[in-house]
Amino acid sequence: MSADIDRIDVLTAMRGFDLFRDVPENAIKLERLGGLTNRNFRIDSPLGRHVLRIPGAGTSEYISRSNEAHAARSAAQVGVNAQVMHFDEATGVMLCRFIDGGLTMSAERFKDIGSVQRSALALRRVHEQAAPFLNRFDLFQMIDEYLDVLARKGAPLPDGYHDVKREAEAVRAALGARPLPIKPCHCDPLAENFLDTGDRVYVIDWEYAGNNDPMWDLGDVSVEAAFGPEQDEALLEAYFGGKPPPADLGRMVLYKAMCDLLWTLWGIIQHVNQNPADDFWAYAINRFERCKTLMGSAEFGKHLQAVRNG
Repeated sequence: MSADIDRIDVLTAMRGFDLFRDVPENAIKLERLGGLTNRNFRIDSPLGRHVLRIPGAGTSEYISRSNEAHAARSAAQVGVNAQVMHFDEATGVMLCRFIDGGLTMSAERFKDIGSVQRSALALRRVHEQAAPFLNRFDLFQMIDEYLDVLARKGAPLPDGYHDVKREAEAVRAALGARPLPIKPCHCDPLAENFLDTGDRVYVIDWEYAGNNDPMWDLGDVSVEAAFGPEQDEALLEAYFGGKPPPADLGRMVLYKAMCDLLWTLWGIIQHVNQNPADDFWAYAINRFERCKTLMGSAEFGKHLQAVRNG
């Protein structure tokens, strides 16, 4: 039954695409792809292979589709994102070309150091070459905005969340004392948002993209893909073309904790929106506990001081 509903929804969305105007419905084959909040489909037709994204319920509460559309096209222009064929900013429905030969990454697949290095180069290409995005990804502002969304919903928070948020003011002060030029960033580098062809890595799903500190992307992908010390070293050295400056390494580590502090709230939003894709309360608690562990470590204090020193 759900497959029939999916097909009806996809065909309804595709009626708005001039590209498929002359393609008969019986010539269109669908394959449901993964996704935590959205429905994604591979579409095979006489016109080739494409991917259609239908946004999930409730995503309009915290995602600007006009910002996403601009970022997705900007990243595509520098060869990092898939080519965007259609984007309806009113609904968030998006059609992209399918990336042939692109292997969807995971924590397990990121054990390949070559994939880590290619991903670093893809992120650097966006940071250095993409046209500026329309919005600023401001970590602490987003935390406050997510807290407002949750307050309106009467949602619970993990015990001690506000205490840890207060402790994070030291991170805000250290980062703010030596502000760096912000660059176009992906800002949500889940392992599954990386597609590796073996020659190059593409990065998809630009919903949360914004101008940001580039070290956010490196810290966040390290957390999302469960990188160990060897992978972190390969990521940073590929990105910088050698050993990273201590302050940049420090910023990456600070953002490891801060991305967990932020995405804890995102997980609770999914939980209260009754997103069936995962146990999002457990997801949020796991992220929060990991944040507390890192922030309480001696390593974190050293990196905080390195950022203060500049």
